[in-house]
Amino acid sequence: MITLDRLVNVLGVYGVRLCGRPDRRTARLRSVAIPDATDGRVTGDVLVAVGAGSVTEAVRWAVAAQATVVLVRAGAETAREATVAGESNDVAVMLVDPAVSWSHLVGVVYGLVLEGRETESGRGPTDLFALADSLADAVGGAVTIEDPLSRVLAYSRSQQAGDPARLETILVRQVPERLREVFRERGVFARLAATDEPMFVEPDPRHGMTGRMAVAVRAGRELLGSVWVTCGSPLTGTRHTALANGARTVALHLLRSRASADLERQVESDLVVRLLEGTADAATVVSRLGLPAREMRVVAVRTHTTEEPHAMLLLAFERATTGFGWSRPGRSALLGDTLYTVLPDAGAAAARDWVATLAAGLPSRVRVAAGIGAAAQPADLPAARQEAEECLALHERDTSHAGPPAYDESWDDILLQRLRAAARAARTPARGPVSALRRHDALHDTHYVATLRAWLEAQGDLAVAAERLGVHANTVRNRLRRMSEVTPLHLDDPRKRLAMVITLAAEDD
Repeated sequence: MITLDRLVNVLGVYGVRLCGRPDRRTARLRSVAIPDATDGRVTGDVLVAVGAGSVTEAVRWAVAAQATVVLVRAGAETAREATVAGESNDVAVMLVDPAVSWSHLVGVVYGLVLEGRETESGRGPTDLFALADSLADAVGGAVTIEDPLSRVLAYSRSQQAGDPARLETILVRQVPERLREVFRERGVFARLAATDEPMFVEPDPRHGMTGRMAVAVRAGRELLGSVWVTCGSPLTGTRHTALANGARTVALHLLRSRASADLERQVESDLVVRLLEGTADAATVVSRLGLPAREMRVVAVRTHTTEEPHAMLLLAFERATTGFGWSRPGRSALLGDTLYTVLPDAGAAAARDWVATLAAGLPSRVRVAAGIGAAAQPADLPAARQEAEECLALHERDTSHAGPPAYDESWDDILLQRLRAAARAARTPARGPVSALRRHDALHDTHYVATLRAWLEAQGDLAVAAERLGVHANTVRNRLRRMSEVTPLHLDDPRKRLAMVITLAAEDD
């Protein structure tokens, strides 16, 4: 089932707004009703007040229908009337822009409320488990329904012909990697990708697996998943036919689930993109997303793998948007090759924990790189996005970081990264004392640049600089004198010293 909060978030993109009753946003919605002149006993949690002449009339209908929320077509000027009427009658009122088609809106509402029942992933019809049970009865074996990445979507209660491998698969919600490797070696996945015909997989006692019948779940040419039945020998006759027909029924359920999930994800993504690109009504967008009106952080994530790189990024996006809005901390969008998530600020460590949780849900062969922007108000999230992107680039370049860098902790590295980018783009002076010393080193095999760096980092302490270089202090003194003959250094000028420090940092790879 869904909550009023989720309904508000999704319908908000159509210009539908909730008037008052913020305390009802966590209310669960199970049914939809439309007034019927021939039936005065219509009831439902969501009343779509088609034909109501006013907000007051719509609220009266909602009370009679025992509805939690009523949708009524009315202009913004009736917002106060809607708030008062709703609070007086304990009904949440949602105003629908008169320009929005009822037929379109009703389809969205029915899809969300009736097909958005909760499963492990937070989406999809719960009757997928019921379907697994009925299919198990028809074929005489325990059934699991899996997605294309071998993650368990549903399973039957029946343990007929069940085995340790199936139990482990259900417990971890995914086929163990060692079994996936067995199936891969036997060509099972290749066969599922190529045909709709059920196939038998021979037992493997080493991995606690009896025989399996497997069949692809497909919509057109697209592989949506697979159905697996534990059995000691190949299914034949009516049981074989029941499995093939069952796979087609599963496909319909998965398509319905995807339609509901994709709708919510698209609405969420659109709102997050508006925040990241900058919008004058950032506070309103944050409210639509169901996020608290306080400082937030932007997290930028990329996945790196030699196998299925795009699929892994999509999987990361799916994991980031798994569950209903109220059950997860952030809101996400996928732009190009990067996943962006907006999190309420709880410190850089909490953001790193979120990234670690996301990475734990991906295959072990996938490396996750991420960057975390500094805490920012909603209107400043475009700047936080740039900070997150720069931290992400830093993490991709230097994998020695214990965790994803955060801008407020790594601003100095980011500044140096910007300076190096400017140097590579020839935006720093091409001539100067550092360039002159570098040319001299190249021509005469001297160590003047290294000496200058050591002296500057030691803040003019000859002994410290000599120790860093592994030479005597007099050697450093003599080098500085000869360096001044090559080019004017003006080491007594603090601005010149600062400029040389910046130049060395910008040119340091």
